Amino acid sequence: MPTAVRTHIIRIGNSQGIRIPKLLLEQVNLAENEEVELELQSNQIVVRPTQEVRHGWAAAFKAMAERDDDEMLDADVMSTSEWDETEWEW
Repeated sequence: MPTAVRTHIIRIGNSQGIRIPKLLLEQVNLAENEEVELELQSNQIVVRPTQEVRHGWAAAFKAMAERDDDEMLDADVMSTSEWDETEWEW
């Protein structure tokens, strides 16, 4: 069952904000001072944690390597240049 809590919009310096009860933050695994993203959707403000670019990729690649599922599928058609060999970084 969803949790609903009423609160008020308050003045914070020259801005306005809301206080989010600890109960709600814990339920969505948000911590104090954590960066969040705000999005306007259908006349609602959605608050969600930001995620790193490529979040979870390292674990996925590690799992693929453990299953021997990390071969280059197009290695025979790829051509590399000197720049690819010396300058490119992942």
